[in-house]
Amino acid sequence: MKVIFDGKDIIIKELKDFDLGQTLECGQCFHFTKIGHNDYGIVAYGKFLHAIQQEDVLILKDTSADDYSSLWRSYFDLDRDYSKIKQYLLKKDKKLKEAIEMMWGVHILNQEFFEVLISFIISQNKQIPHIKKIVAQISKEYGKFVGQIGDIKFYSFPDIEMMCCLTEDEFRACKTGFRASYICDAIRCVKEGVIRCEDLLSMDIKQCINALVQIKGVGNKVANCVSLFGLGHREAFPVDVWIKRIVEYLYFDSKECSTQTIEQFGSKQFGVYGGYAQQYLFYYGKTVKMGLNNKKLQQITKGSE
Repeated sequence: MKVIFDGKDIIIKELKDFDLGQTLECGQCFHFTKIGHNDYGIVAYGKFLHAIQQEDVLILKDTSADDYSSLWRSYFDLDRDYSKIKQYLLKKDKKLKEAIEMMWGVHILNQEFFEVLISFIISQNKQIPHIKKIVAQISKEYGKFVGQIGDIKFYSFPDIEMMCCLTEDEFRACKTGFRASYICDAIRCVKEGVIRCEDLLSMDIKQCINALVQIKGVGNKVANCVSLFGLGHREAFPVDVWIKRIVEYLYFDSKECSTQTIEQFGSKQFGVYGGYAQQYLFYYGKTVKMGLNNKKLQQITKGSE
């Protein structure tokens, strides 16, 4: 990987195992807008980024060297050797071969805890386009303007100080529905220190999940997503309806299994690399509709992503 500072742009050449579109579109984040092929406007940590990838070259438009070094390099997880992760997983489990080959460019982003927590509470029983719209609406109403591409304006996700002033009705006005009360409880827990990011970072995965499920409406799936995408617990293995069907199809001869069984399988099978395996399986399996007949597919597409 070679990093070139070209005027106002950062140009990263000779990238390996990274695809911008695959990374953003795989269901781990929701605060971005697609402009064109591998061309995105992204908001993270209160900052705006216009990123474009052309083959093995990633261009970060109008970005300072300080922002690249302190934020975007870590956000995209560019310093991690994903080839070693893939080699480990393939040695462990040959059934991942097609998923890894097809979704070769997925990185797990290092996202901001509070935004991830609220976003995945919103995600319950919602499809990805709907989640993105709600996150964008909350940001537009209560965040700050941070950038623009053409006519598309981007806003930061509101911080805890702003969010704690909002009512359930104001969240419902942003189309959060029944999740409004869950969002308010999460905000209260963070504001009052019941849930502290620094504490969660020092916990093991089981302790982290046990702490997060104290929040109203947060179950194991959301807690695992927050642990994986917002706290760096890469062994987390979130199980939703998609990953449940995919794992059942690949490893249990399509036999119906409990969510707990799937979680335990993911933890045992993939260990510290559970989160990476989950992302390859999730994005690949959902893309090819793995193991789903038409009836199951209709049920899932009407429900949660």
